Amino acid sequence: MFKIVILNLGFVACTAIPIFLPMLADKFFDSTALEIALIAFGILVCSVYLSAAAFSVRAISDYGTFSFGDFIKSFKVSWPAGLVMGGFVFLIFIIVTFVLPFYLTMEPPLAGLALSAVIFWTTVFALLSFQYYLTVYARLGSNLIKSFKKCMLISIDNTGFSIFLIFNNLIALVISVFLALMFPGPVGIILYLDQALRLRLLKYDWLEANPDADRKKIPWDALLIEEREKTGTRSFRNFIFPWKY
Repeated sequence: MFKIVILNLGFVACTAIPIFLPMLADKFFDSTALEIALIAFGILVCSVYLSAAAFSVRAISDYGTFSFGDFIKSFKVSWPAGLVMGGFVFLIFIIVTFVLPFYLTMEPPLAGLALSAVIFWTTVFALLSFQYYLTVYARLGSNLIKSFKKCMLISIDNTGFSIFLIFNNLIALVISVFLALMFPGPVGIILYLDQALRLRLLKYDWLEANPDADRKKIPWDALLIEEREKTGTRSFRNFIFPWKY
């Protein structure tokens, strides 16, 4: 928990670039192009930072730990995924800020509304798929295009699971805002996604070993026996006061 808080603190420092630098640019230069460029740069910095975090917290999902030295080393292998994620987030920013408002005010209204609906639902599907990107890249390989394809396949094959995750992460993000993004924060959310992906991959390992099995009847109770033995049971009271038990 301490390491997650420290990494979240570093992320908060990174957010100063896309938040405060554009404000300064607006005050001293009054240049919209410069503001957008600074926002794009800041988003890329934050995304590269989170990509290194994804490689680091993977060790926690695997019942291990990591050092801050490991986190620094992660930048060498994670930055391509961070740039891709940053580009995606910036694209979403452009769509929400400029594209959707443009089409919603377009004449005739019906055509603008139809185009807005297409863009909106395409964006929703992209969000459902791309939420896995950093964890897929960290856990399943370092090929950018293959990682993107795997994200789409996982999302399509586990639609309900993906919708649950994105709503859960939104709730976690709202809670994080009240805690100054310290916990669970963006890094905690990435850890949650990595753990969710690791457990979901047990399904595909089982299907590979049982190719004739019914895909709709995954024996989760059997697949999670070892995981439950490792984690044990913990009440809420035990979570709050672990030193009493």
